[in-house]
Amino acid sequence: MLVKDELIKFGLHPSEVELGEVAIPEELSPQKKNQLNNVLLSFGFELMDDKKSRIIEKIKNSIIELVHYSEKQLKTNFSKYISDKLNHDYNYLSNLFSEVEGTTIEKYFITQKIEKVKELLVYNELSLSEISVRMNYSSVSHLSRQFKNVTGFTTTHFKTIEVKMRTPIEKL
Repeated sequence: MLVKDELIKFGLHPSEVELGEVAIPEELSPQKKNQLNNVLLSFGFELMDDKKSRIIEKIKNSIIELVHYSEKQLKTNFSKYISDKLNHDYNYLSNLFSEVEGTTIEKYFITQKIEKVKELLVYNELSLSEISVRMNYSSVSHLSRQFKNVTGFTTTHFKTIEVKMRTPIEKL
């Protein structure tokens, strides 16, 4: 909504505003693009105009949406999901992502999953078994191994560290 409001204030007419993507029918001069980019940067957003950057953002947004904002389980494998979602061959997407980001789509996906696991651990509302099922791991041990590989901590040690670092509400 913030981006849409700023675009309207800027005199543009966005026809579509989604997570990480905006469609505007107007052509922008290089000067106007630069001004718009400065406005967006002041809010922590960035104007991306080239095709590769847009595809990378779509990949990231698809993964973030799947991991952080969706309760559904994938009915297909991850590579087919991404390929179908972006209407591109997975090998093309994978090579492009690795070339631009310096990591693989799979590693980015795993990193996002582990970030969500951290969040669920901190909430302390679900058991590790429940988190494992929710995050579509084949087993608790698979989740635990992946968590340790990414963070360097066991899930138990991570929870202990988080509890110690948290400031009690009465001390805020």
